[in-house]
Amino acid sequence: MGFSMFHHPLLFFFCGVLFLIPAIFYLLTLQNALAKCAPVSRTMEPSMVWLSIIPLFSVIWNFFVVMALAKSLGNEFRRRGIPYPDPLPGQSIGMAMCICGACGIIPIINFLAGPVAFVLWIIYWIKIAEFSRMLDFQQVAIPAPPAY
Repeated sequence: MGFSMFHHPLLFFFCGVLFLIPAIFYLLTLQNALAKCAPVSRTMEPSMVWLSIIPLFSVIWNFFVVMALAKSLGNEFRRRGIPYPDPLPGQSIGMAMCICGACGIIPIINFLAGPVAFVLWIIYWIKIAEFSRMLDFQQVAIPAPPAY
């Protein structure tokens, strides 16, 4: 009989935990970035990012999270007067990550899309963390612009 991860429950458990730990920290980063945005700037409640933990549903939900986070960050940057050239911060890299992630469930294509999605996920995570830090230092109160 061949080796199977499903025949070794402990190995299956540890692999699941190894996946879950970075996912939790990633979602905390997204949630914190949204929480730093004023309620008037948000297009999504911070706790909604946790729906991304649901398998398969997350493939579609991640698109909504990326778009809402980009709009929220853009609104907050304008509200605080933080100069940033992109009106939707992080959306381009986030959408590329989502598209590669969605292609990662297609047989054969997944061999290329999966690793690319992983690299883009790390880059997106770093970008959102940078945007979140920018919100820590800029506390100028300017009236909120209309949302897109």
